[in-house]
Amino acid sequence: MNTASEILQRLSEGNARFVADKVDGQLQDSQRRTALEGGQSPYAAIISCADSRVVPELAFDVGLGEIFVARVAGNVANTSTVASLEYAIAHLDTSVIVVLGHESCGAVTAAVQGADGGPNLDHLLGHIAPACEAAAGKPLADVVKKNAALAAEQLVERSAILREAVQQGRLTIVSAYYELGSGRVTFAPRPGVEQTAGTTPA
Repeated sequence: MNTASEILQRLSEGNARFVADKVDGQLQDSQRRTALEGGQSPYAAIISCADSRVVPELAFDVGLGEIFVARVAGNVANTSTVASLEYAIAHLDTSVIVVLGHESCGAVTAAVQGADGGPNLDHLLGHIAPACEAAAGKPLADVVKKNAALAAEQLVERSAILREAVQQGRLTIVSAYYELGSGRVTFAPRPGVEQTAGTTPA
């Protein structure tokens, strides 16, 4: 499992099992825990919202040590998130990042409504404002998807480490959308890569 397409295919297959209630639950036992005592080498990193209904490890049916997850409300590319991903790429040889937005995101909803939640929340919502402007007047789902796509772009813009990895072909960054009811993850099309319908990326 070396290429981005292979990794995204694996994530898609895990999500398909999750949607169908046929998870295999592999790599979650004491033997796996022991095997990971010496280190980790996750093949993918996920920026996920902190929403309790969205759990990447479950949504992609993965085991311990397979994905590196950074969770923050609105799945924004803030300084701490970027730093966490830099560590995964520079030191763990992770080669795919997925920015995972989700249906009915509370943070995006608050940003669209212009909520005043105090200095800390308002600072976070400021990261979502560009998506609100770019998708103004569109359904919330479109704003969520735009926010994830812009966060994916911002990872490259804000980090020399991630930008260099992308330029060297060592890193692929994509965005995706999670449906709360079905559990289905749909990956955004990758430029220059054919994409089939549903969860399976080319």
